[in-house]
Amino acid sequence: MAGLRVTPVHRHGQARLYVSLPDGRSVAWYDRDTGHVSLLLADRRDEVLAALRPYVVGEPVVGPPPVPTPADLVRLSLHPDDDLAPNRPGEALLTELERYGSVHRFRTDPRRRELAAQQLAGAALERLEAAGWRVLHSVPLPGEARIDHLLVGPAGVLTIRALNTGRHRVRIADPLVTVGHAAPVPLLRGARHEAERASLALAAAVRPVLVLVGADRVELGPPEVRDVSVLKDTELPDLARMGGVLKPADVEALYWTARDRRTWLRV
Repeated sequence: MAGLRVTPVHRHGQARLYVSLPDGRSVAWYDRDTGHVSLLLADRRDEVLAALRPYVVGEPVVGPPPVPTPADLVRLSLHPDDDLAPNRPGEALLTELERYGSVHRFRTDPRRRELAAQQLAGAALERLEAAGWRVLHSVPLPGEARIDHLLVGPAGVLTIRALNTGRHRVRIADPLVTVGHAAPVPLLRGARHEAERASLALAAAVRPVLVLVGADRVELGPPEVRDVSVLKDTELPDLARMGGVLKPADVEALYWTARDRRTWLRV
């Protein structure tokens, strides 16, 4: 009984508790909205109910699961340790800062500004789910690289890099990005490379986006930027109106492929 693991998942309007064995195999899930426990292994009934007891109010209805959708099948086969969906915006930075105790102690740590940008952009992207978008945060790539945010929805697949501009003027001269009086940095080149790696991993077209968080104003100079979308964070809600590329079933299939950590090992 002690070996069963309960993992809460609240995504896309569903609040569920998944019960799995130590090796990651699912044995049941509890749907908080319906109060139904879908039992995959009948001989584990008592153990499952005991594991769920701290989380369940009242007497749940226990029975076999409904006929699974393709998304359910993927979810059930995905080990919790390989599931990227629970990642918070800035997950990698949060882990680093918490490890060294600098989340609150070192307010001048530049990673704090980077984290703030990812959290603000991430919150805006999560609000797009009502328009049929799916988002993942802090997607790990080989070599300790990360994609800040991966967005999958009606308008296709987007890799999103968030840049904290500190309310300065931002000048774009492909591939260079200059914030205030700081030295220019070839951020557009990095954004393109992330999109290329994501395209290879997902076997799908991926477009890069650079989000300027808190920019005072943006100046686009020659050469013109054609293949990287440059947006202010205030423009992210406009993505909800874009579409015409992926059907809902395609969005779900790509999202479930992307949330598996193993998908990204080959890029």
